[in-house]
Amino acid sequence: MEQHVVVVGSGPVGSGVALRFAEQGTPVTVITRRGTGPAHELITRQGADAADGAALTAATVGAGALFNCANPPYHRWPAEWPPMHRAMMTAAERSGALLVMMDNLYAFGPGSPMPMREGDPMTATGAKGAVRARMAQDLLDAHRAGRLRATLARASDFYGPEVLGAALGERTMPKVLAGKKVSLLGALDVPHALSYMPDVVTTLVTIAGDERAWGKPWHVPNAPAATQRESVAALAHAAGSTVSVSTVPRAALSLLGMFNPTIGGLKETWYQFTEPWIADSTLTEQTFGLSATPLAEGAAATVAWWRAHSER
Repeated sequence: MEQHVVVVGSGPVGSGVALRFAEQGTPVTVITRRGTGPAHELITRQGADAADGAALTAATVGAGALFNCANPPYHRWPAEWPPMHRAMMTAAERSGALLVMMDNLYAFGPGSPMPMREGDPMTATGAKGAVRARMAQDLLDAHRAGRLRATLARASDFYGPEVLGAALGERTMPKVLAGKKVSLLGALDVPHALSYMPDVVTTLVTIAGDERAWGKPWHVPNAPAATQRESVAALAHAAGSTVSVSTVPRAALSLLGMFNPTIGGLKETWYQFTEPWIADSTLTEQTFGLSATPLAEGAAATVAWWRAHSER
């Protein structure tokens, strides 16, 4: 993609996408509220409100793609996602840039057939799942209507370098490195898919540059789904530690949620951790020739990053 690209968000996804393009020689504008983002000579960091359609449009004029890699605070998704989503769709429609949305699997909702496939019905009724379903449907409908060009990639729970705010991020990795007990949500011995951050970035960059992807949803390639216990064991093995794993009772979420709204919001997605949670990425793999990073390899890279991160 020779034109410059615009990335909204500077978390692990946004920063990863921005750096990937910059390293390939493509100029990038990273937009966040405070003007933060990764450092690179081809990356311009700009402060703007992601819900400001006019500001996003001005930044996106002449861009080849606009990446929605934002992530509002978990408990504020229902209130903050709709205006941000509308602003990004407005910017894409007015500028002509392809809109690429980072998505998750929440829209499928509880009781979905496993493994989840791209064309499965989006039946979520909870506040967070419903807003993600509406966003995906809006995007695909707008593309079909010819209002804009768009595509999206769905990932499961993140792990890997740069990943902090996730189940296998800052709540788990320091304990793995120290050989201390780890507490996780739900059941420990049912399969639960994980998305390795570099694979997430690769998928987003790939679908942006391939017209076959446009107008459709795609699933990030994941390694075969391991149980939560197995995933922690893989990280502990990479760290050379021994870690015991326990579960957080569902009742504890209500109590903790009184003091931490993010934790309280996990009650809606409890089902994802008590039942198999698996995404099928065969279509993505066969269409674009992508493959998932094996868990052992991803775990080793994750441990190496965390060790370097803790020494800063």
